[in-house]
Amino acid sequence: MQGEPALPPDFKVPPYVNAEAPQGGTVRYCVFGNFDNLNPVIVRGALTTARGIWLDKEFGNLVFEPLMQRSPDEPFTMYGLLAKTVETDDKRSFVEFHLDPRAKFSDGTKVTPEDVLFTVRMLREYGRPMYANWLRPAVKIEKVGDDGIRFTFDETADRETPLLISGLPVLPEHAFDEKTFERTTLKPVIGSGPYVIDDVKPGQEITYRKNPDYWAKDLPIRAGTFNYDKVVIDYYRDSNAQFEAFKKGNCHVYLEGDPSHWRTAYDFPAVNDGRVVKETFETGAPANMLGFVFNTRRPVFADRQVRKALSMLFDFEWANKNLYYGAYQRTGSFFQNSELSALGRPASEKEKALLAPYPGDVDPAVMDGTYRPTVSDGSGSDRAVLREALKELQGAGYSFAGRRLVGPDGTPLSFEILVQSPEQEKMAEAYTRTLARLGIAASVRLVDDSQYQARKNAFDFDMIVAAYSASLSPGAEQAYRWSSEASTVNGSFNYAGAHDPAIDALIQKIVTARSREDFVAAVRAYDRILISGHYVLPLFHLPEQRLARWWFIRHPKTTPLYGYQLPNFWRDDAAAKQPPAQ
Repeated sequence: MQGEPALPPDFKVPPYVNAEAPQGGTVRYCVFGNFDNLNPVIVRGALTTARGIWLDKEFGNLVFEPLMQRSPDEPFTMYGLLAKTVETDDKRSFVEFHLDPRAKFSDGTKVTPEDVLFTVRMLREYGRPMYANWLRPAVKIEKVGDDGIRFTFDETADRETPLLISGLPVLPEHAFDEKTFERTTLKPVIGSGPYVIDDVKPGQEITYRKNPDYWAKDLPIRAGTFNYDKVVIDYYRDSNAQFEAFKKGNCHVYLEGDPSHWRTAYDFPAVNDGRVVKETFETGAPANMLGFVFNTRRPVFADRQVRKALSMLFDFEWANKNLYYGAYQRTGSFFQNSELSALGRPASEKEKALLAPYPGDVDPAVMDGTYRPTVSDGSGSDRAVLREALKELQGAGYSFAGRRLVGPDGTPLSFEILVQSPEQEKMAEAYTRTLARLGIAASVRLVDDSQYQARKNAFDFDMIVAAYSASLSPGAEQAYRWSSEASTVNGSFNYAGAHDPAIDALIQKIVTARSREDFVAAVRAYDRILISGHYVLPLFHLPEQRLARWWFIRHPKTTPLYGYQLPNFWRDDAAAKQPPAQ
């Protein structure tokens, strides 16, 4: 995205894998949920597609592959995979790929430019909205020679566009029926990736078998990856049953995100005798933003000062101590724990210049780097915090009518928090107890997944809990989360309904930055706008990744920038035959 790739053109092995990793064996993963679809790129069935086929951040792309492979050890760098060469100009007004002549699908059919053209056509017509957004600037797509494909862009393209295009999957035209492409399917799909779909038990289990003739197994970018002969993903309808399966060895890796569970649930024989290993991993990636999201389309949240006051009333210190064993750290930035974060940093001259057209959009404390989320005494009823929040609310026109806080028109300050899990419900209930001390009537509604998704997609909520993933190279995805255009598109990730020219302008600065220095300045300025807008009540994050594994599942010594990568793990069958000494 900026600068030069970290690896030289003649690299042999990426530094974050074990090129000598043993090959073979079976790994079993367990996940919570259900599946009824094997086409991962269509809108229909997007939420119920089997894991692992494509665009799976945890298990990897087992079946479909992109033209180029993203490195997990760099902010945003792509290396050749299906594409043997890539060419673009200084303005990035086009990108041209030439396919590796060895590239073939699992049925032995060669990958061709016609497959790329077919894929683009299907993604534009039937694919998930993000694909259409990535492809929108491509006004001309044409075959070049026998093995090339060229994308020519209009003026709406930015420096990220060629990288996004290079990350598109390539689907086999001969293996799909265009007339039925948009429909969900349980017929195993064909791809060029390292695995084929071996067995499907809808809603229960999917098994992938390694393709012995995988075309890219000797490419340097694939060294030390996809080491298992079989990958089995079991589905569980109950999270307790999922963990019990792990305890019994029915699945081999457990990705832990609940600090209470991490602290209390691992007192079982396999942990005590060393057969299950608990590990933490440090990463260089920003922490994700988890928060209560204010739907500013609702009149109750239209005033930024009201949102600021309500954000002050979440007692993190009490919740962290009483609900989470002190495991969490407070989040205050959308790019926390990285150089992109504005938290604790005064605005640079470059940032000030970017923000100058929008006076008043950034709180002074956010501008000078002194802003921090409110810190309480941990009692659950810090009077000093309550007084400060009340002062903000009074400044927005609220006052007491009896024990209720009401607006200038006499309407009580009340709203509903929509949640989708008992864990979210517990957190929301803790928040409402503090709100009630100021006469704010907040209720919590727990709904099933289908209702939750439908209401979220239609922005039919007052407040929800949402997580925004963060990277060291934010770009086009920010428009789908925060742009004015996305605020009116049902199903977008602009849950807050943000509609601010400053946000739109800074997203454009981010995606057009030429140097890393300009990029960092643009992202920090953007971070200041989002923080000051109080669209989200920031909650908390874990300071590291947590994972439990059975002892015979091993991983490389080096953890890449974005954290552990399950496709780089392997099974040590020699160890599996000899349990660890007790």
